[in-house]
Formats: sequence, C-alpha cells, structure tokens
Amino acid sequence: MRAFGPQCAASGNIEDCEVCCNPIQISYSIENGDLHSFFASGIDQ
Repeated sequence: MRAFGPQCAASGNIEDCEVCCNPIQISYSIENGDLHSFFASGIDQ
C-alpha cells in the first residue's frame, strides 16, 4: 500500500489486497491538507 499526503490534491491507483491478493481500485482527494474523500473497490477479474 502506498502512502499519500497533502502534496497530492487527488490521486488514484490500483493495489493488490494484502489478504486475498485481488486488485483494488483506490481513489482519494485532499483539500486544505485534510483527507476529503477516500474510495476503494474491488476489481472483478
């Protein structure tokens, strides 16, 4: 899992689940240095 920080206004990436090894789409946005939204969903294979 990658770390994210206030230097990124918004980002998204795909990571492998540490439990089941299936891919997960992760998206987030940061406003005024605070995490504004976070979304993670499994990607069907």
